[in-house]
Parts: sequence; structure tokens; C-alpha cells
Amino acid sequence: MLDDLKIIESIAPDFFQTIQERYRILQNIYWMQPVGRRVLADTLDTTERVLRTETDLLKKLELIDTSKSGMQLTTKGERVYHQLGHLTDQLFGMDRLERALANHFGISRCLITPGNSDQQEKVIDELGYLLWDSLNQKLPNGRNIIAVMGGTTMAKVAEKVSNLETSHRHNLFVPARGGIGESVKVQANSVSAMMAMQSRGDYRSLYVPEQLSSATYDSLLQEPSILEVLNLISEANCVIHGIGRAIHMAARRKMTEEQMVMLKQKNAVAESFGYFFNEDGEVVYRIPRIGLQLKDLLNIPYVFAIAGGKSKVKAINAYMKNAPKQTWLITDEAAANAILKGVTL
Repeated sequence: MLDDLKIIESIAPDFFQTIQERYRILQNIYWMQPVGRRVLADTLDTTERVLRTETDLLKKLELIDTSKSGMQLTTKGERVYHQLGHLTDQLFGMDRLERALANHFGISRCLITPGNSDQQEKVIDELGYLLWDSLNQKLPNGRNIIAVMGGTTMAKVAEKVSNLETSHRHNLFVPARGGIGESVKVQANSVSAMMAMQSRGDYRSLYVPEQLSSATYDSLLQEPSILEVLNLISEANCVIHGIGRAIHMAARRKMTEEQMVMLKQKNAVAESFGYFFNEDGEVVYRIPRIGLQLKDLLNIPYVFAIAGGKSKVKAINAYMKNAPKQTWLITDEAAANAILKGVTL
């Protein structure tokens, strides 16, 4: 069908331009709803007069509603928007961008959603839907143990995961690392529990502090309840994790002023799994924690890394120098374009 559409494009390019423009309007309304015409026109870099013509038509087609609060998609509009998404990605080059980014990092796959998650919160929802679809595709039948990291993006993404259980597949979610000390909502325990509930799987929690002395670490390893969860983590066949900005993550973890200065002096730009990386992808500091280590990812068949927004570009670039080849990166268009700027596609 795609070849047929490209033939149509060769004789009626304005047809596809119209589809693309109206899709962008629906997309931005979906991200920002309810949104006023002036704000939407500024976002789309067009005039209110031109936008009014298009939105009046979309309203006649029963794709949007208008009220004093602004414009929002109807139920029909949301359905059409999601159905158009895959087609427009193919027509307007998103899969080309995905292939280019995967090749750039030397990993299995990249999935990219339009937009910039720094500016449009709905884009993070789309990252969650991409993760759910990927898990649904990739998780094998039988019992899966899915290790999940914490973080702000991960907490939001977890809410968008849906049922993954089947008569042949059962999923157990566990926190990838110990991490008491952060805000409860973004701890790995909370995120893995949310994913389990949303996907109708089971979960186990691991209640250990973030940073431990050697003596405390050895003592905790003797606790049967902790040892049981650690054994489950070591058997994980899937990992889902975020990629953080180094200084932001250090502040969130309430690291000391001396540690913050050290990270800045070593030009740390990224953090994941308690490892801090500089722009060359070198590990410049590591927080000793119970749970999965970076080297453990090499032996895990399904690895999903999630991060988006222009603010995460340096962090993504640095971490991905260490990512195992089987990684699927789930990101947004703003980050992907910034990463590939100057790279020949």
C-alpha cells in the first residue's frame, strides 16, 4: 500500500502536504488539549487566520470540539489521530530516522515518537505506549522476569502500560536496583509495582537503602526476603530503564556537595544504574547499590532504554556508548534530530 501511496504523491504532492498539516494540528491539540487557537498557532508557526480555516473543517468532520477552555480532540478525533500515526511515520520519514539512530548507536532498534517531551507532557505518554507495544511484541511465552529502574520519566511511562498477560505468558516485575532515599513515586519499587498493576502481572519489592557500607551490604545479603528478590533480579530476561542527566540525578539523590563538585570536575553528563558517565561514555563515578550492574545487561535478551527531550541529548549520547547491542531505545523526535544533527542519514 505504501508504494501505491507514493505513486499518488508523485502526481498530487499537495494531497500529502494537506494530510501532514492536518495531522500536525490534531497531534498538537492532542498534546496540549484544551488549547486556544492563538497558542496553537504560535506552536505551529502559522497565523490564526490560516489555522481557523483548518480547525473549522476539523470541527465539521467531528474530529475536534471547541469550548471556552480551548480545542480538544473528540473520541473520533483521537481514534483517527492514532490510526494516522503509523501511516504518517512511514510517509514522512520517521522509520528512516529510527533506522538512522539505531545505526548511529549500533543497537537493535530505535522507536521515535513525534514531539519534544521537554515541552509537551503528552509526548511522554506516547513513549509509554511505544514501550507497551514493544513489550507485547517481544516478551516470549512462559514466565518473564522484568527488572525495572526508577525515575521521573519511568514513573510516567509506567502509567501507560496496559495488559501484557496471556494464557501462555506471565510477567513478574521487580525493581532493578535498591533505591530507598528518593521520592517514593519515582523509586524503582513504585515504578515496577505500577507496571505490574497496569499490565496485570505480579511484582516483588526490594526495600534497601540507596548507598550502603560494605558491612551493611554483607549483612543485608543474609536476609532471606532480600536474597529471594535479588535472586529473581539476577534471573531477569528483560530490563526497562531510563537515562538521567548526571547533575540532576545527583541532586535528586541528595549527594553531598563534595560529590557534586567532583561530578562537575569530571564532566559527568549522564547517569543510569548508579553509574555516572562523561561525554565520551567513560564511567567517572559509581554509586554502590544492591541489584543489577551495568555488566549484567550484556546477558539479558530484552533491554529497553527510555529517554526523550533535547535536554537529555548529552545524557543519551554518553550512556548509549555503553548500551548492549540488543537495546531498544525509545525516544522522541526532538532528541533524535538533535543527536543526528550533522550525521549523514
